[in-house]
Amino acid sequence: MEDKLKENVELPENAFRELKEGEEYEPVMSPRKVYPEVNGWSVTWGVLMTVLFSAAAAYLGLKVGQVFEAAIPIAIIAIGLSSATKRKNAMGENVIIQSIGACSGAIVAGAIFVLPAIYMLDLQADFLKVFIASALGGVLGILFLIPFRKYFVKDMHGKYPFPEATATTQVLVSGEKGGSQAKPLLIAGLIGGLYDFIVATFGWWNENVTSRMIGWGEDIADKAKLVFKVNTGAAVLGLGYIVGLKYAFIICMGSLCVWWLIVPAMALIFPNTVLNQWDPSITQTVGAMSPEAIFKAYARSIGIGGIAMAGIIGIVKSWGIIKGAIGLAVREIKSKGAVDKEVLRTQRDISFKIIAIGSIATLLITFLFFYFGVMHFNLLHAVVAIVLVAVIAFLFTTVAANAIAIVGSNPVSGMTLMTLILASVVMVAVGLKGNAGMLAALLMGAVVCTALSMAGSFITDLKIGYWLGTTPKKQETWKFLGTVVSAATVAGVMILLDKTYGFKGNALAAPQAHAMAAVIKPLMSGQGAPWLLYGIGAVLALILDRCKVPALAFALGMFIPIELNIPLLVGGAINWYVTSRSKDAEENKARGEKGTLLASGFIAGGALMGVVSALLKFCGVEFNYESWWENHLSELFSLVAYAALIVYFILATKTKHSK
Repeated sequence: MEDKLKENVELPENAFRELKEGEEYEPVMSPRKVYPEVNGWSVTWGVLMTVLFSAAAAYLGLKVGQVFEAAIPIAIIAIGLSSATKRKNAMGENVIIQSIGACSGAIVAGAIFVLPAIYMLDLQADFLKVFIASALGGVLGILFLIPFRKYFVKDMHGKYPFPEATATTQVLVSGEKGGSQAKPLLIAGLIGGLYDFIVATFGWWNENVTSRMIGWGEDIADKAKLVFKVNTGAAVLGLGYIVGLKYAFIICMGSLCVWWLIVPAMALIFPNTVLNQWDPSITQTVGAMSPEAIFKAYARSIGIGGIAMAGIIGIVKSWGIIKGAIGLAVREIKSKGAVDKEVLRTQRDISFKIIAIGSIATLLITFLFFYFGVMHFNLLHAVVAIVLVAVIAFLFTTVAANAIAIVGSNPVSGMTLMTLILASVVMVAVGLKGNAGMLAALLMGAVVCTALSMAGSFITDLKIGYWLGTTPKKQETWKFLGTVVSAATVAGVMILLDKTYGFKGNALAAPQAHAMAAVIKPLMSGQGAPWLLYGIGAVLALILDRCKVPALAFALGMFIPIELNIPLLVGGAINWYVTSRSKDAEENKARGEKGTLLASGFIAGGALMGVVSALLKFCGVEFNYESWWENHLSELFSLVAYAALIVYFILATKTKHSK
């Protein structure tokens, strides 16, 4: 009987499409029934996953330079635990375990992108400062996002692809089904995981195919600064399939605009000029740089400006939603705060009264942290700092959520870089310079970075819960516990690594923190920022919005390297191909759904084996394949392997009724 029930576990057919007029989405777990969710089992395992993955992600992110997303591995472990212990109706519990545990990835990304720069610049920061900055940022990210939950996960149902959430949801559903029902996802996970593991660990073929593999391609890259690159990983291909052709095309257009127009144009206009007004470390002329170096030094900043303006546009457009959320909070605060029992279980959030009071309290604690612990009792500096943090964190929260909803990637490093630049410029203007100014700006950046990272991660959790039918209020409440536990773990790991290895040498990679340290030092010394490039990006975003083109998707394409954008287009094209081959609409639909399952398997397998690969590197098990990758034959092998992977994917989407 239990097996029969398992077989009936199925995502509704309208899970991934837009709803028709008057149509409602009915999740897997009925909103009218109560299921096991929060209990000793789910909270205990959730906290254990948080500690384990926070420590692992922090170690690996700092030591190896690889930051992995923990949501899928945690979901797989949760399924394994519930299966091994034969727990009944475990889906709700598994979502809570995953939701609490996923705090690890969010807090780690927020902390290690910024805070190691403190040690690199010989500034002083103890455990308490690192912990408080990470915890406050995480709490702010949760509180600022909750009012937008209904808009992103319910009102925009079927309009955003939510690739990461889709993959995790498919994993959780397949785990609940068990047996043959989970077979396609399991096989795709094994193939995708093994494929990515071979590349990351043994380097049998190159991870990227570039136009440089052809003789004349090398010449064009050197002389005209034109280069084509595609990452041949299985996980990124799966991501592209779920993103779909529409958004993948827009993202790619943004990427090609930068790489094929702006980068060559800059080399053409400034061939013999050293443009280092905002970065004294640049000593080469633009003409002597590689396309990749031009992108990193200049063109990427246009993407950051575009992302920032897209955020402002998003705020303006969703002002009605923000106003409604604030109005509801005010009404709740004035009322006695009685719970509306008529609200369906799956639509219950934490009371807006609590969110409002919690947000004010968190900002007050952040202010006190700045006043006593960072600004040395300077009221003006502390007030300016808290205003900057509150405005930027709130502004970019929707950007982070939007980015995750569209492409599954959060441009948190770009937004944090802009935060650091703004913070540095403003703090210098109010008289806070030197080491004290750098420490203040970095801790402000850490709070914002963690808030944005948490907002992006949490919208994924809430979408998973929406599809499956968990109670949002329970996810929201216990997310705070995961945040505090993760912040404490990450702070401890960071202090330990600093004492063991030190951040100033080459023992720890920490690439993002190195970039932050390189930017902030000249700014605090009175150097400028690339305002012109930011301005170009901002103007471009405004024009795109006027032309009804999604500005954020385009700007994301400008910011993310080309090799990660082209696979999105390949995956999106496969999606279009398999869903349009037959004259039978039902057949196209069935192939599309199976494709989503396979793509989820690719993402899940890639995420899981990425952790294994990084752990092997951390333990010293590393194969030297750099010289092989310098040989263009490795790219040819990569192209053959990629083509085989695509062929497998297309063939695997066929159903029994396919011709």
